[in-house]
Amino acid sequence: QVQLVESGGGLVQAGGSLRLSCAASERTFNYYTMGWFRQNPGKEREFVALISGSGGRTYYADFVKGRFSISRDNTKNTVILQMNSLKLEDTAVYYCAATSVWRATPIVGSEYDYWGRGTQVTVSS
Repeated sequence: QVQLVESGGGLVQAGGSLRLSCAASERTFNYYTMGWFRQNPGKEREFVALISGSGGRTYYADFVKGRFSISRDNTKNTVILQMNSLKLEDTAVYYCAATSVWRATPIVGSEYDYWGRGTQVTVSS
């Protein structure tokens, strides 16, 4: 069982930046593709970004390209989501997710096996 704990959320003004972290309990962390998703009440969970186990491949949702960056440190079992140029519509609960099953581009929530509890990001005007 992989435990994931997100941190770094908070309140920020539009145009600002936040850095989300996800700490994993799994010692074979480098075997896992890691993803970030977000969700607002009453809305579908949506894919934000993913990074392969080695960190060599990343993939982003179109609406965050050029603004968000995902990275990982396998020595610290941590994945980072750097969010810049935040917009009001980026407000959501952000979730970290992990899967050990290899897939080309897992952008659907059901493709992930483990989830964190989420961290709230609120962007104000």
